[in-house]
Amino acid sequence: MPLEPGNSPGFLLWHATLRWQRELAAALDPLGLTHVQFVLLACAWWLNTKGVQPNQLTLSQQAGIDVKMTSQVLRALEDKGLIERHTDPLDTRAKRLHVTDRGAALAPRAIEVVEQVDHAFFHPALSAGNLQFLRELARHGER
Repeated sequence: MPLEPGNSPGFLLWHATLRWQRELAAALDPLGLTHVQFVLLACAWWLNTKGVQPNQLTLSQQAGIDVKMTSQVLRALEDKGLIERHTDPLDTRAKRLHVTDRGAALAPRAIEVVEQVDHAFFHPALSAGNLQFLRELARHGER
């Protein structure tokens, strides 16, 4: 017998995810970013601050986003002047990613906005045990 929707972990997670994504979209809209654009910009910015100029594959893996989608979204970020793609001197098929000054100014602001949304959304239900549970869920597909 199937579970009632209110007792189905997947159904509940689906609804929670949709609500969280709506709140993130609303918070990022004034910054001119979609959620996926934010994730890629933030990951590229973070890697650049660590001295790494990732290629698209490395960035897609860091962000957990499909390589083809990463390429499309990077094009949009490049059109906005937030990132630059340069041919890798060691592999002319690969593009190295560098966050522009404009992107480097926007990324930390966007991260702060997202952290505020995350805090407001998750804080009421978040405990150390719940955070560990989310970590396990995130790693589940990597096994």
